[in-house]
Amino acid sequence: MEFSQDIVASFPGICVAEGDIRSVRVTRESPGLEIMKKAIVQEIKSCYTLEQVKDDPLFRAYRDFFWSVGVDPTKTRPASEALVRRILAGKGLPSLNSAVDAYNLASAESGVPIAAFDADALDGDLMMRFARDGEQFLGIGMEKPLVLRRNQVIIVDSDRVIALYPYRDSHETKVTMETRNIHIVTCGAPGVAMEMVIRGYTLAAEYLERYAGGRASKAVISPG
Repeated sequence: MEFSQDIVASFPGICVAEGDIRSVRVTRESPGLEIMKKAIVQEIKSCYTLEQVKDDPLFRAYRDFFWSVGVDPTKTRPASEALVRRILAGKGLPSLNSAVDAYNLASAESGVPIAAFDADALDGDLMMRFARDGEQFLGIGMEKPLVLRRNQVIIVDSDRVIALYPYRDSHETKVTMETRNIHIVTCGAPGVAMEMVIRGYTLAAEYLERYAGGRASKAVISPG
């Protein structure tokens, strides 16, 4: 992934780990994954309470990043924190399909937001940059496109916005039951160690290989 110069200047230390998981066989659910979910849910419940989550150094770093780009993290949570809070509230992890559930589990376990795309729906190389006033983005679950502001951080392919970084992915490139190749981006922020970002990718790749039958590439680290 390429990073615009103003992103690198504005957010020293920001990085992502990304790669492809190819030849996945997405199923509605995986019995093995359901067992793993229960184990990780119990582990997370033993580590946090709802009151403690906001003060965890990892989640705090993402919250600080959100504030810096004009997003209120008390209303729009970083993706990994939202999953952990869902668990602590007794709702468990969402069940969508074996691939989405696998990388959501990796995100909750690692604490790192994970973006995922149907690799065959992407067009050209990816770039992280600031949005331009008036650009539009249709995210998963949205009924109509969102009109973006200039300070929002986005990921684009050659002709469209594919993610609001690091908390919502595009409807047009989402992972579905028909997806065969997945591009994973684990999302860093200032104050988040690169090792944590790599761990997020490693877990996502492991779970997608194990529970969706894919073959994972080695992580590529950008921009550093």
